[in-house]
Amino acid sequence: MKTSHSDKISKKKLSHDRIVEVTSHAIRKSGYAGTGIADIMKQAGLTHGGFYAHFDSREALLAEAADHAGADSVALAANIAASAPSGQALASMLQAYLSEVHVQSIELGCPIAALGSEMPRQANEVRHAATRHIKAMIDLVARQSPDWGQPAAHEDALFTVAAMVGTLLLARAVDDPKLSSNLLNASLKHLIPDTQIKP
Repeated sequence: MKTSHSDKISKKKLSHDRIVEVTSHAIRKSGYAGTGIADIMKQAGLTHGGFYAHFDSREALLAEAADHAGADSVALAANIAASAPSGQALASMLQAYLSEVHVQSIELGCPIAALGSEMPRQANEVRHAATRHIKAMIDLVARQSPDWGQPAAHEDALFTVAAMVGTLLLARAVDDPKLSSNLLNASLKHLIPDTQIKP
């Protein structure tokens, strides 16, 4: 039985999506420099030679993977906000982001915290993908403010996102679990009114 043209396209898209998904995890776990095409293709269950049927260059793959990782991260935060009780959206987002689980889940977590220090050395398309999702996260945080639409809400969101990412980066960087936990708790204490912090 012959494979139809649409079946070939569908199979190629599935393979393409699989490569992007594997790469989005790999860049967060091993960094951009530590992510090689041969390993990615092997993890995706494909041959190294098939790479260029899907991407023009390694940078094109990294840009798409960064875009995918960023979109996943913002979508997760948006889902947390949407499912939170009334008035608790920002607190719920912050508690999920600044959690021990997120500290430990680097390959599934926020790509900006995982890759931020590498970003200035990446190709423009990779940085552009990251920038787009940083802006989306800032907008998502700003929309949780009662003053949404006012300059103060945007400024507060800029600070909040910077504090979130910086705290997560530091909590992952240190080899002292107590210090890591203290960093998370201190930021939560400052970013969320005491009445909203879960025990």
